[in-house]
Amino acid sequence: MAGGRPRTFDADTALDRAVDVFWRHGYEGTSVAELTATMGVNKPSLYAVFGTKEQLFFRAVQRYAERELAYFREALTQPTAIEVVSDYLDRNAAALTRSDRPAGCLSIQGGLSTSAANSAIAEFLAASRLAGEKALAERLDQARAEGDLPADADPTALARFVMVVSEGQAVHAAAGATHEELHQSAAIALGAFRCRADRLPER
Repeated sequence: MAGGRPRTFDADTALDRAVDVFWRHGYEGTSVAELTATMGVNKPSLYAVFGTKEQLFFRAVQRYAERELAYFREALTQPTAIEVVSDYLDRNAAALTRSDRPAGCLSIQGGLSTSAANSAIAEFLAASRLAGEKALAERLDQARAEGDLPADADPTALARFVMVVSEGQAVHAAAGATHEELHQSAAIALGAFRCRADRLPER
């Protein structure tokens, strides 16, 4: 900034480190002291560049969605409904158990339990998850319009089912479930999806 001290850290790198801290410990489990130590910034610099801890968390979640959830957006481009759901659940199981990332999902661990004082965090995360559910519902509605799903299929209910499964998988991954265990659950969920939305083509 003009007239100020030059920045001595890379903001993107620091933000990535904040993502990791929030992912591992959640919003309330993360202290500002831990953030500054991990991000390599002092407290005045953190506030000057990223704002409050809450504002930093919002930016961290957005960064997480851009970088870590690209597979969800890619899954939506699959040609059929069953391939959309299969691709998403398969890749979700893998993403939740990567050895180079914290187990689970930031959008779940970040605010699984928050006090009333931090209700805005829980509301923000819920809205973020709902946006993903809505995007999936819109893709399944497109599938229904194209005849890929039966006319009486309920895209909203089907999308909610898939997201309930994926969010539950995240909780289990954080508790130590393996990729193989999550893959088995995903396969069962895919079978249930296929039965509910019958007339789907074989994969």
